[in-house]
Amino acid sequence: QVQLVESGGGSVQAGTSLRLSCVASGYTNPHWMAWFRQAPGKEREGIAARYINDDTIYYAESVQGRFTLSEDKAKNTAYLQMNDLKPEDTAVYYCAADFWVSSPLRESNYKYWGQGTQVTVSS
Repeated sequence: QVQLVESGGGSVQAGTSLRLSCVASGYTNPHWMAWFRQAPGKEREGIAARYINDDTIYYAESVQGRFTLSEDKAKNTAYLQMNDLKPEDTAVYYCAADFWVSSPLRESNYKYWGQGTQVTVSS
């Protein structure tokens, strides 16, 4: 079992930055860590994923160049640095993890999920 807890969300102005954190506990060596988001009335969208074993990273086009994944292995914490935020980035953000993933940005590939953290970007 893997437990995930996100934090760092908030309400910000467009053009600013936020950093989300995801702390893992339990069995803390999943092979994949990812971030998803869900805006009101929309499906959950995969935005970034990392294959921990070789550090391969995938980004959705919607966040490429603005969002960056990183991690602190000593703290079992993954980070999502979000720069140049836009109103369309408003959503609940979730981190997810699993051991075997075929499609890194597909929701159905992940078994373990955090509770989510709200990000609201105003213009």
